[in-house]
Amino acid sequence: MRPRAELAIGAAVLVALGIGAAALGSRRARVSDSDPRRSSFLFGPSGASGYAEALSRLGVRVERHRRSVALVDKTAGGASSLLAFLGPSIALGSAEGAEIARLHGDLLLAGPGAGAAMRCLGYDVVPWRGDPVAVRRPDASDPLPVPSVRWLLRRRSTLTVVDSSTLSDGRVVSCTASAPSRLDTLLVAAGRPAAMRLEMPGGRLVTLVSDDRLFSNQAVRESSAGTFVLGLAVPRYHRVVIDEYHHGFDASGSLAGATLAWATHSPWGWVIWQLVAVGVIALLAAGVRFGPAQTAIERRRRSPLEHVRALATAFAAARGHDVAVRLIVQGLRRRLSRAGRPGREESAEWLAALSDSVRTPRGQQALARLVALARKPAAAEDVLGTANDVETLWEELKPS
Repeated sequence: MRPRAELAIGAAVLVALGIGAAALGSRRARVSDSDPRRSSFLFGPSGASGYAEALSRLGVRVERHRRSVALVDKTAGGASSLLAFLGPSIALGSAEGAEIARLHGDLLLAGPGAGAAMRCLGYDVVPWRGDPVAVRRPDASDPLPVPSVRWLLRRRSTLTVVDSSTLSDGRVVSCTASAPSRLDTLLVAAGRPAAMRLEMPGGRLVTLVSDDRLFSNQAVRESSAGTFVLGLAVPRYHRVVIDEYHHGFDASGSLAGATLAWATHSPWGWVIWQLVAVGVIALLAAGVRFGPAQTAIERRRRSPLEHVRALATAFAAARGHDVAVRLIVQGLRRRLSRAGRPGREESAEWLAALSDSVRTPRGQQALARLVALARKPAAAEDVLGTANDVETLWEELKPS
């Protein structure tokens, strides 16, 4: 195959692979954008990175908590700190809910995933049967331009919760909600509360939001939900700790595992994998041979002496003594010429022209025999004599 054809085929293959990589990367980007988790690490429409970024720009220090609930109280304490559970993708268990409800710091619980903790505070998160309903403030008649909610809050008839359904060992988890010293309804929908703030005994504040979609990037950036959810933390708090453990971003993984997860879920990671595949294919296409050379039939070259004997036998059988003599003389001419090639004049004329360069009697005698032999037919014994005379002239005329 010609080089131009190979280059054209290689370019076509690379273009096809590039188009495939772009298509797969865009598809993976759409899949990543549709991630429903309300995590501050996600930048898609459903993520909560916009909420965290807005808090940071308003002077609030945002921290991500990536460990279990048992370690929350050690990191989220403080008078001006708020611990936020924004729609946990992994719903809180009954034991976790009871432990969160007993924490000493202020809380922000949003979405049905945090329902276990809300039950221990005296409220249930219930779905709205029908189309999403618009929300409004209690003192306003017009609905707010925010996304409609699908979940509402309902006051529990009993303050004690007993649950053993989520425990494998059958141990019963119970919690009793304390009566709040003050209760503020922040949002209502269809006559029911959608967001509430409870002031517990001792001054602790707990904010309950029924639908965590109000914290999504799309809602924060495109509606007045951003003003509402930011007002839950600003200017009251200087530090907000956002739970990421229940979104699958726990801190127990290794760097290699995190890198692999990024490479398999991120569009840029898929682009890197595709470039590696293109490089491997190009290496396979350009490789001449891989591995050790295969064994083949060993062919040994004949020795120079054997070659000369074969030629002598062939010339003797064909009675080519004149040819042998002429070839021997031409070999001398080639070695003595500057260009490494014999001249075009006859051998007898060239040998006669060497008489001025030969000074020894032995050389003159060898030259005379060669000149005479070049002008008559050669016999078998003349071949050996020609070789000896040529060697004599070479020793005398060779460049020093």
